[in-house]
Amino acid sequence: MSATALPPSGDVPAPKTCDASGMIEIHRMFRRGFGEGPALVRLVPEGDTARAAAVATQLETLSLGLHAHHEGEDARLWDALDERAPSCAVHVERMKAQHAQLLVHLTALDESLPAWRASARRADAEPVLAALQGVNAAIAVHLPDEEANIVPVMEYTITEAEVQWFSDHGRRSIPKGQTWQQLGEILASQPDGGDEWLHKHMPAPARLAWRWVGRRKYAQHRARLEGR
Repeated sequence: MSATALPPSGDVPAPKTCDASGMIEIHRMFRRGFGEGPALVRLVPEGDTARAAAVATQLETLSLGLHAHHEGEDARLWDALDERAPSCAVHVERMKAQHAQLLVHLTALDESLPAWRASARRADAEPVLAALQGVNAAIAVHLPDEEANIVPVMEYTITEAEVQWFSDHGRRSIPKGQTWQQLGEILASQPDGGDEWLHKHMPAPARLAWRWVGRRKYAQHRARLEGR
């Protein structure tokens, strides 16, 4: 059963303390990015190390992002929910177990990418594909569970300042030189192509920079990934 925020008494609704929709927005990127990963790996021609490097960098950046996303929750979210929403404890414990399972698959992905990046051999791609299969199976369970049972509780227990900390923590995980590519992946994963996300999260000068610089760099990034 999904978590439902209850009013403190009678029919008086509890006031929201934050907007936690950013969690779902970032989850969309992980679903899309890891979901397309196996196809991108399989489409790399045998021995094409330049294209393998582009795909490996994409997957490494996604992995760093998901590691940071979970590390932030482990560091700041679970204890806060245990203290402020004790009835959510069973969901919190399940989230921790799911994080541990995902860590196994992410670690396997991290360990398998360097050999394939260097060789672009199909034999070296197999461990990458196996790890991606594990990651995708795990996030198919974890992300919907978290969205149904944790995000609604966050919106009545976590502050906007804390939400901003999670956002900043995730942003710091993006490797130097990957900012436009990562932004493009976030935007591409949103239902409307990212226009609402841009206006919600970025000031006008940053939106202009995306349109004049970032969009072009992202298109070049996708062309490298897809061999165009």
